[in-house]
Amino acid sequence: MKAFFKDIFEYQHHFNQQLVELLIREQEWISARTIPLFSHVINAHQIWNARIVTEKALGVNQLHTLETCQAYDQSNHLRTMEIIADSDLSQTIQYRTSSGAEFENTIQEILFHVSNHTTHHRGQIISDLRQHGIEPIVTDYIFYKR
Repeated sequence: MKAFFKDIFEYQHHFNQQLVELLIREQEWISARTIPLFSHVINAHQIWNARIVTEKALGVNQLHTLETCQAYDQSNHLRTMEIIADSDLSQTIQYRTSSGAEFENTIQEILFHVSNHTTHHRGQIISDLRQHGIEPIVTDYIFYKR
């Protein structure tokens, strides 16, 4: 299972970095919601990592420059790789949501959620790019594996 999650997060990081490069190049023409949405993706990944390793978390809707998002994506990726390497993925983590509700999930469940969340919002960003006449990158997993 660790190899699977390592591969999935290598894929996520690969396309997040490509996407942020495109957004930086096309910043003048992107949608007003693109930077807040990409910031949210980055924040959520950091928040889930922080819940697993009990570190201070970013705000879920904290806004960043695209360059800062790029740097956070790099640090998120490295932290997730450490989590995968050093953790028992079946370990249960207790945490509080941003609204204060208490829950618990396994690290495996959390990692799946982070990956799914990232893919969902990256798809929204790609849709916005198309609507603004910007040719998006192809981010399908199978293209990554080819």
